[in-house]
Amino acid sequence: MTHHPHHQTNPPRLTRRNTLLAGLVTLFGAPNHFAFAGQADTQILPRTLVVPGGVVRLALGPAADRPLVSSDGVPIRVIGDPIAWTALVGIPLGAEPGEGRVTVAQANAPDRTIPYVITPKRYSEQRLKVAPGHVDLSPEDLARYERERQRSQDIVTTFSEPLSDAFDLRMQIPVHGRRSSSFGLRRVFNGQSRNPHTGMDIAAPAGTPVRAPMAARVIDNGDYFFNGNTIWLDHGAGLLSMVCHLSAIRVRTGDVVALGDDIGAVGATGRVTGPHLHWGVMLNRTMVDPALFLAD
Repeated sequence: MTHHPHHQTNPPRLTRRNTLLAGLVTLFGAPNHFAFAGQADTQILPRTLVVPGGVVRLALGPAADRPLVSSDGVPIRVIGDPIAWTALVGIPLGAEPGEGRVTVAQANAPDRTIPYVITPKRYSEQRLKVAPGHVDLSPEDLARYERERQRSQDIVTTFSEPLSDAFDLRMQIPVHGRRSSSFGLRRVFNGQSRNPHTGMDIAAPAGTPVRAPMAARVIDNGDYFFNGNTIWLDHGAGLLSMVCHLSAIRVRTGDVVALGDDIGAVGATGRVTGPHLHWGVMLNRTMVDPALFLAD
């Protein structure tokens, strides 16, 4: 695999003319999944990939004020400007193929729904051997896991002011190395099936600096049973990311970090088979494929 340098030349951005045309598509009734979901978009990030664990952009058209968009009551990130707004929707890994939809609320207009079509994707299976205590939990460890699960559920509801209305929300990989496990893998630990892998694993030596993939505010950090030393980053408006299994945490909750800031170090804490970084990206409370946010 070819590794790209930390600083990369940005590919062409979506032009204002194309942005306007995208809005007009919606105004004149062409289905959004035809306009945006037919193939991966190589111009802007995240790339559109309308499968479980993917991302879809839905054109909302022009409006003086930012529309409010939701899916089953969960707020959806809306980017753009009054010429053309766009909803950026994360699709859950557990979503069934078929029609998805969002609800759009705008001032001086009735609520409306916008559909999109989720196509099937089959992810691979991975079998791993780990310490038995990280598969069959003791009562104490199970109680700890339940406390941490509730803590995580509170974190993922974060929906702050957007840091940017840019159409291009590209990230840079937090650490360079071999991607030893891909997003969506069905995990089997010690012969027992567990939830699919919801992030990207990157193999790197212990102690390698981990860098912020995008400007963010640190909204949580600490030691988790499965994830080990973990940092949660809020990139604004429902876009979050997490880095796990760290050997060191170099930020505190509330810190504001810039793209490329050193926030921690690669380690082997939590449920792991060796030093690596687990990087997860969440959009509207849904873990999506981090690779869709990378230019390489």
